[in-house]
Amino acid sequence: MIRGIRGATTVSENEAVEILDKTEMLLREMVEKNNVEPSDIATILITVTDDIDAVFPAKALRRLVGFTFVPVTCAREIPVANSLKKCIRIMMTVNTNLAPHEVKHVYQEGAIDLRPDLRLTKGSGL
Repeated sequence: MIRGIRGATTVSENEAVEILDKTEMLLREMVEKNNVEPSDIATILITVTDDIDAVFPAKALRRLVGFTFVPVTCAREIPVANSLKKCIRIMMTVNTNLAPHEVKHVYQEGAIDLRPDLRLTKGSGL
């Protein structure tokens, strides 16, 4: 079965090292919480808000063992007024046996409040 796994985080500065570190941390938690292997991943889409342009966040995936052949792309979020700033979102499409309610979506940092309907405990993955 193909499922989407969502994740989001924020950065405090539009700085390459922080963007790459936070993207890697988010992806690692998404993979760990959902027991995903790189070979299970069909594609990863990473979006950023307009205030992030110091580096392509997808570059963080190349630091992870096994992710060399995972298709990944970056795009811009729609610039909606009053939306969360400095936000990185990931949509990972994977092959999995998890039912929709078993998928653990991960929201970190300031992105925790994006999906209060899915929140289990503040500060943890969903």
